[in-house]
Parts: sequence; C-alpha cells; structure tokens
Amino acid sequence: MTATTTVLIVLDLVGTFAFALNGGMTAIRVAHVDIVGVVTLGAITAVGGGILRDVLLGALPPATFVDWRYLTVAAVGGLLAFAFSRGLDRFSNPIEVLDAAGLSLFAVTGAGRALELGAGPMQAIILGAVTGVGGGTLRDVLVRQVPSVLSSGVYAIPALVGAALAVAAATTGVDEVLGAPAAVGAAAACFTIRMVGLRYGLHAPRPPGTDRSDGARA
Repeated sequence: MTATTTVLIVLDLVGTFAFALNGGMTAIRVAHVDIVGVVTLGAITAVGGGILRDVLLGALPPATFVDWRYLTVAAVGGLLAFAFSRGLDRFSNPIEVLDAAGLSLFAVTGAGRALELGAGPMQAIILGAVTGVGGGTLRDVLVRQVPSVLSSGVYAIPALVGAALAVAAATTGVDEVLGAPAAVGAAAACFTIRMVGLRYGLHAPRPPGTDRSDGARA
C-alpha cells in the first residue's frame, strides 16, 4: 500500500465519521427518529456517496461492504450523535461545519478512488463531487427535505473545486512530491469555499430574472 493510498483511506474514514455525525444530528433535529433511525441516517449520509461512486465505476461490491472499517466508523458516528445530541447542539452551526468537513474529505478521496479505478481526469472530478454530495442527498430525501445540493447556497461548486485540485495533483505528480499535504490542501480549499459561502450567504449564479427561492443551486 502506497503512502498516497494510506492518506486517502485515512481521509476517507475521517470524512465518514464527520458525515455520520452530521447525518445523525440532522435525523435528530429534523426527523425526530429513534436510535435506529439516527444510526441508519448517519450511516446513509456517511457511505451513500461512496456506494454511488463505486456502483457507477463498476467496482462491486462497493468498498463499504468490503472494508469493515467504513460501516463501523459510520455506526460509531451515528451512536455518538444520538448519545451526545444535547451537547453537540451547544456548538454554533455544528451540522454545517460537519457537512463541510465531510464534503471536503469525500470530494478529494472520491476523486482519488476514481483515478485508481481507471477513470479519466474529468470523470474523476465528477465522481469526486458525487462522492461528496451523494450521501447527504440521500439523507435529505429520506427526511423529506430539499437536498442541500439543490437548495440555496454554494455546495456542489466547492466539491468540484476540491476534486479538481486533487485530480490535478495526482495527474501532475504533485501528490508524489508533497504526499499528504497535497490531499489535505485540496480538502482545505473545498472546506474554505463552503464555509465562506455559508458565512456570507453566497449563491451560485442563477438565470437572469429568477428569484433565489425559485431556482436550484449548484
């Protein structure tokens, strides 16, 4: 196993944990479900994007069902969200921060995984974004919310930027020189763009003459 592969796995597991916490907290706040619902929605948020990516790439069974660590980390994240929901709510905007963290890590690792499986650069960028937004989209559909990627704000764009930076580093050999900092830097760029968008209420461009409440976001 190469150093780059090890870094991607670590980032993938950290992203899985962040998204599981995010999904569990969303389930508690929005759906008011029991412990089974919290863990289930946390796991779906955490591994849904990766499953979609692997299915699209024909990498079956998906990595989630081959490596026990993914489901374990997802379950632990959901259980922690259930056990400490009151304490976690004391932090400012915890769901948004965790979502941005998961989005960033998954966009980078998803792009790396796509490249490993033989996808071209453009396909890898798209699949990196799919990995980042897929789990949250499935979660939102299940709790009957408009998916984050389709509502107001900047969401898919940071994922595309992070995935593009990761692909650029891999295809130019930068990741071989810098190692982990290259992947972390790509994830940090995605995270920063997402948080700046949240902080200042930035939105993706819309067709002229349309209202923000009428359109879908990118």
